[in-house]
Amino acid sequence: MLPDFDAQPGRTAPADLLLSPTQRETDEAELHAGLNRVAGIVANARGVIDVLRDVAEFAVLAIPGVDGAGVSLVDTRQGIRSVATWAATEQLVHDIDAVQYDELKEGPCITCMQSRRPTVSGSLGCDDRWPHFGGRVARMRVHSALALPLIVGDQVIGSINAYAKSRDAFGDHAVRLGSQFANTAAVAVHNAQLLANAHERALRLQRALDSRSVIDQAVGIVRSRSGGSAEEAFERLAHISQTENIKLHVVAGQLVEEAVRRARARRP
Repeated sequence: MLPDFDAQPGRTAPADLLLSPTQRETDEAELHAGLNRVAGIVANARGVIDVLRDVAEFAVLAIPGVDGAGVSLVDTRQGIRSVATWAATEQLVHDIDAVQYDELKEGPCITCMQSRRPTVSGSLGCDDRWPHFGGRVARMRVHSALALPLIVGDQVIGSINAYAKSRDAFGDHAVRLGSQFANTAAVAVHNAQLLANAHERALRLQRALDSRSVIDQAVGIVRSRSGGSAEEAFERLAHISQTENIKLHVVAGQLVEEAVRRARARRP
């Protein structure tokens, strides 16, 4: 079933009827190969940047007519206005998206994320939807675009940006295959983000636990020297931290290291 998408106004898409049964079978096989590879990304629990690079490369394989593709992500704290390309198969894709996101703030990828539907252009230089972007990209000898939103649940997390040098490169067939690929890719990217966030939280927790352990050791050393309570020892460390503008766990670490050096120096 063909997904709902935004075609270029006033331009007729290429007829998919011209595709031979052999070409359709080949395209379907390449799509499923791309989907299987994306599924493997999730199973291997790879990092976000690696996942994005793979998704861009697999998109070129899975979507017919693509000369170069990229994957852009949205900063969920700031919304679509903060979108940026994180991976691309060609430097030209980075250059096109830099014009789109950083300079002109208009283009098919921004549109697809706003509409939450695939967006197609067969002649960017004549596309009235992006009067500044289209002309710039056409002068870069890129004439077709297929932008696919990456959606998980009700949240747009980014887009796949596919470009071709020829005109009318993406018909209904390409949109259908691209949409299937984008649905699976969105899950892979989202899972990679979740894993990365969980890993970062675990690292922060471990650092906090390590810092607490060092602070407890320093409190014990101060108590052994002063004979005071744990609260008094902690307040002394906190006072040093505030006075010298050094983080508490750093002050504690320095005290512990000093105690270790002195202990070693006293060894016969």
